[in-house]
Amino acid sequence: MTRTLGIAVIGQAPRDDIVALFAAQAPAGTKVILRGCLDGMSDAQIAAIAPKDGGDTLYTRLPGDRDVKISKQAVVTRAPATLAKLREDGADALVFNCTGAFPSMPGDAGVLFPSRVLAGLSAGLLPTGRLGLLVPLPEQATKLTEKWRRPGIEVVAEALTPSAGDAEVEAAAARLRAQAPDLIAMDCMSYTPATKDIVKRVAGVPTLLGVTATARVLRELLE
Repeated sequence: MTRTLGIAVIGQAPRDDIVALFAAQAPAGTKVILRGCLDGMSDAQIAAIAPKDGGDTLYTRLPGDRDVKISKQAVVTRAPATLAKLREDGADALVFNCTGAFPSMPGDAGVLFPSRVLAGLSAGLLPTGRLGLLVPLPEQATKLTEKWRRPGIEVVAEALTPSAGDAEVEAAAARLRAQAPDLIAMDCMSYTPATKDIVKRVAGVPTLLGVTATARVLRELLE
């Protein structure tokens, strides 16, 4: 039986890199469909939904490998229609491809949110200790540090744009290593396995990557 995985990205389709990463983890024969919350919007319309502040800031990559900052509230407003379209496409499982923490939205029942996957793994692997975060933008550091803070956990964060070159990745990982984390979480779905390999090598501690961690949980749902 062919299963269908629906992926909602906060930016625009196509995102062949995201499709390939999820397809690699999904059971053989799984059909992967991806739609974007900003699909159909022009560059000018996207520019008009600039974040109000750090707490409203999301990072995404648009087709053509363009890095943009967008308003989280704008994504929340458009997300229900995107999820509805994926259900119309026949998706058996749905993932909202962003590690941000989102409020309840119409049509989100049964949708897998990567922030919950990473939070669960972090809690299980690191009951107490120091958690290192990699976040896309400096202005997100305060908000995301608050998101990850829990009793018994100290959080330290460094900014690293997902499109950064190897030297920038090594430098960010070295800054985290200097703060002696016990575990690192890469808090963006645009970070890649290649980036994780560098971070783990330089920092020398277990490292969680949102996209592959979520894809492996989805495999459990689809098998």
